[in-house]
Amino acid sequence: MNAAAPPKGRQLGRGLSALLGGDEPAEAAARVRGAATAPVEYLRPSRVQPRRAFAREEIESLAGSIRERGILNPILVRPDPDAEGRFEIVAGERRWRAAQLAQLHEVPVVVRDLSDETALEVALIENVQRQDLNPIEEASGYERLMKDFAHTQESISRIIGKSRAHLANIMRLLSLPVAVKQLIAAGRLSPGHARALLGERDADTLADWVVRQGLSVRQTEKLVEKRRKAPAAHMGMDGGANGRAAGPKDPDTLALERSLADQLGLRVAIDFDPRTGAGRIAVAYKTLEQLDEVIRRLRRGPPMPTREG
Repeated sequence: MNAAAPPKGRQLGRGLSALLGGDEPAEAAARVRGAATAPVEYLRPSRVQPRRAFAREEIESLAGSIRERGILNPILVRPDPDAEGRFEIVAGERRWRAAQLAQLHEVPVVVRDLSDETALEVALIENVQRQDLNPIEEASGYERLMKDFAHTQESISRIIGKSRAHLANIMRLLSLPVAVKQLIAAGRLSPGHARALLGERDADTLADWVVRQGLSVRQTEKLVEKRRKAPAAHMGMDGGANGRAAGPKDPDTLALERSLADQLGLRVAIDFDPRTGAGRIAVAYKTLEQLDEVIRRLRRGPPMPTREG
């Protein structure tokens, strides 16, 4: 049942059907029907799986389908090098997780002898084709192919079926601060927003503000452009200069900004001039009701009546 790994550089863009040995859907389907089965506990996630996030709702939905119809596509596995008779999942971890939720005892598998390199390639292909990876997972997978297996962007482009421009753009996201990458991975910040923040010394603070204000990509680009055009002055979050020397905010100030913003539900900017020891706190509001609430909290008085009209 085992087969040799495809040679390096082979076009794998056709996905799993190429590895199953069939070029046509009917031929691949015939091979699927002849797939072996293995106990679910004999399988484990792959060490090279690029996908890390599995939405609970997605798994539950798939588990419901599996209860009704079973697993229609077998799970691609390779022998586990650390446990004889066990298997490592190459493609199909989502199905494996859903099968456990559906309380299946066995799952259909196709066993192949694959190197770490080919296993990573196949996992990337399946996930990219299904759009299962978030941008950071996708970029990290490409980075590993380059660092661990001496791939170039050109060779990855051939294998994955993505343009070199796409690879270059998405891999640039890995240079962003951890907090920004977490926002991207969570789907709260788009790659377009994130690319506008590349090279900004306070990209994490900017990203947090962009998310809170719901700025479009174009608005984010304009904000960054405006800040860059005034390098001699410290720019506020709205792009306006407050007249003091530029400099990154220390972690304590950033933490305090986030804490106040969370309590007020509004954007807060704290500016401090170490030369004079003076500073300011700016609270941005959009409606008079929000202003009333800030004033009430400062006065520590009872809630003010809602404005009419």
